[in-house]
Amino acid sequence: MNAPRWLRGAVAVALGGVCASLVVTPSLADPGRSAPRASTGGQIVIGAEQEPDCADWIDACAGESWGLWTMQEETMPRVFDVVRRDGRWVYSPSILMAASPSLSTVNGAQVVTYQINPQAVWSDGVPITSADFAYTWDQVAHGADIFDRTGYDQIASVNDTDPHTAVVTFSTPFAGWHQLFGADYGVFPSHILAGHDRDDAMKDGYSWSGGPFKIQAWDKGIDVILVPNPRYWGPKPRSSSVTFKFLTDTAAEFQAFQGGEVDAIYPAPEPEAVDAVKAGLTDADSVVNTDTGNIEALWMNNAAFPFDSVAVRQAVAYAIDRNAIVRLLFGSLGVTTATNSLNPPILAPYSDQQAFAGYHLDLAKVTQLMTSDGWQKSGGIWQKGGRPAAFSIQSTAGDKRRELTEQVLQAQLHQAGFAVTIQNTDANTLFGTVLPAGTFQMGLYAEVVTDLDPGLCTVLCSQNIPGPANGNSGENWTRTSIPTLDPLLETVDTNTNDAARVNASKAADRIIAAQQVTLPLDPLPNLAIWSKRIHGVDGDNPVYAMFWNLSQWQVH
Repeated sequence: MNAPRWLRGAVAVALGGVCASLVVTPSLADPGRSAPRASTGGQIVIGAEQEPDCADWIDACAGESWGLWTMQEETMPRVFDVVRRDGRWVYSPSILMAASPSLSTVNGAQVVTYQINPQAVWSDGVPITSADFAYTWDQVAHGADIFDRTGYDQIASVNDTDPHTAVVTFSTPFAGWHQLFGADYGVFPSHILAGHDRDDAMKDGYSWSGGPFKIQAWDKGIDVILVPNPRYWGPKPRSSSVTFKFLTDTAAEFQAFQGGEVDAIYPAPEPEAVDAVKAGLTDADSVVNTDTGNIEALWMNNAAFPFDSVAVRQAVAYAIDRNAIVRLLFGSLGVTTATNSLNPPILAPYSDQQAFAGYHLDLAKVTQLMTSDGWQKSGGIWQKGGRPAAFSIQSTAGDKRRELTEQVLQAQLHQAGFAVTIQNTDANTLFGTVLPAGTFQMGLYAEVVTDLDPGLCTVLCSQNIPGPANGNSGENWTRTSIPTLDPLLETVDTNTNDAARVNASKAADRIIAAQQVTLPLDPLPNLAIWSKRIHGVDGDNPVYAMFWNLSQWQVH
């Protein structure tokens, strides 16, 4: 899988300090326009819990999933869609493709061939061609400040001789080739961007599109307005506009929904949201989706005291009643059992769903592990070498669900002999500074995957520990280093035989659990809520959220 979009609305609440001035692409500016109210004249207004930092989807600034949901997936063409078929989420060729992309071996090299739909055009009428594939690859593989190069850096060349066919040859095998030119990035218009500063042209919004909508305006701190792309070759949008109104406080978001200011919301599963769904919503429909790409976990710094000890990590796992925490948070939604893999539910076929099942509340096991590791209790707290078993837990400040989780954890762990302090901070500091630098002991946050390819190497392989070798850009923030784990996770990333990937991924799950690298808690369910005035909403998609068919929404 690509590097996770860590800053999904469910992961980080209000970022704060967002400039409220008008910042849009000059050609889109319309100082006289005002955001429409909900459900008037075919106009739809949606509450968005987070505002993206930028709209250059391959730049390091584009880490929030809300950026994908509000703008990227509605304007960027992609080669695959994620759909549910026979009870599983699978890749399906998108409307951009004339045929399903094909995988082959040519002269010992992996080759993927993309046949482009001849009807596919950009919003200015220029055809989408293989040159756009070549440009996209070059920008990701060789550009500066890229969010994630995974897969693109394993491409040796993109043959764009035939405008309707892109032939991609890999230098080394890459099993997750389905994710390329897909959900995270899409395909970029070379005829508009080549020879220009891509980031400067896109970061504050862009006027072109290869999807059903175009960005009409982006008022920083206020909203994003989408309008139909008249040149789109697929099903035309049924609304005259869609406005994503930034409401970064869950309580304010619900108030706006109940007051008719917005037609739909996709709230993080905060206590207010869970209580509202449980109580029932007037004149509204809702969906709770536990089949998600989200895993909330206790991420332990394996290189920092006291979690540099496997025994301590295991003891902490036996000191926690994970099921009780899950029931407290999501029991009213029908989610009552802790997850037992770091692979999320949508990757269940690649997971050992029982890998962490052995870790449950067992204070006798805590005592056995700690004493065998040389610890003794003093004043009710474990001590070793004059140092107490004390550590801090850090998460996103202001997140009530996480604060509640931390308080429960603090009480449970204290009963088992661990002293825990809570040191929350804002999301930008946590994800941009603290975690990458390794200046933490335990973090509480969610991993959010944005494709259907398994693989935890990005966040657990030793070569991805931030350091000089990778320009301090690795995402193995837990500093996990297990020699027997690396080759399994690398197999998941490189072997194109799916059976081999399944076996390697499940074996990796068992090693991760045995070493108790970090402790998964819950699958972090998705909540989709919309007014009965809106027709066409079709549930929740774990990759594209409830907005996967936004073009087909319409006002009743």
